Amino acid sequence: MSESRPSLLANLAALLAGAGVLLVMAGPLLANLAGLAPMTAFNLFLLGSLFGLLGLVLGGIGLWRTPPGVAGRERAGFAVGAGGLVVLALLSGSLPGRGAPPINDITTDPSDPPAFEAATQYTANRGRDMSYPEEFAEIQREAYPDLAPIRLAIPPADAFEFVRATVEQLGWEAVLSDVGRGRLEARATSRLFRFVDDVVIRIQPADGGSVVDVRSKSRDGHSDLGANAMRIRMFADALGVNVDAGRR
Repeated sequence: MSESRPSLLANLAALLAGAGVLLVMAGPLLANLAGLAPMTAFNLFLLGSLFGLLGLVLGGIGLWRTPPGVAGRERAGFAVGAGGLVVLALLSGSLPGRGAPPINDITTDPSDPPAFEAATQYTANRGRDMSYPEEFAEIQREAYPDLAPIRLAIPPADAFEFVRATVEQLGWEAVLSDVGRGRLEARATSRLFRFVDDVVIRIQPADGGSVVDVRSKSRDGHSDLGANAMRIRMFADALGVNVDAGRR
């Protein structure tokens, strides 16, 4: 009887770890191939991560309690390996957002953020408050002090063309493009779970040149794990490179 317990534990660990691997893989696959809702796919991934963690822990206990040659030791080893891979996948996805504040709407100008127009008409956004939350302003200033309006020494019309080219380069889907008002809106879709974030860009004249402000807002979740701030930084860097190249 004493030898059967480690075997039962190893079997349970292997079952949990195996289920964890399948769920972690199923979430992104179903989101990309079957159109599964992003949050549902992400919750499958989280459930798989939990199963993988439990399999890893129980598998470790199973290895410790199961001597070599006793039935179940191989299954315990499988649980440790599979569970470890699941936990590694979770950590690799979450570490870049470590320390990010629990907000999901980021802008280069918290005092006067660009407002969404086209995005308010989407079915997915109907009934949602698309205004920038005032309480986010101080939080994002503290968390992302580097984010600021992008100043360019070129006229607004020229800046708009560089902005539009940069949006296309980054693979965002432009849904509103108004050079006369200096406004552009786009959708940015994540590759893994197909999360959609709405982006609005405003170009205004300033000091003989232009000032560009960006706002990126997630449709799902209360925390973006730093994704919107990262997107704005990526846009600012790419825009700067494109403008510099255009001057040569």
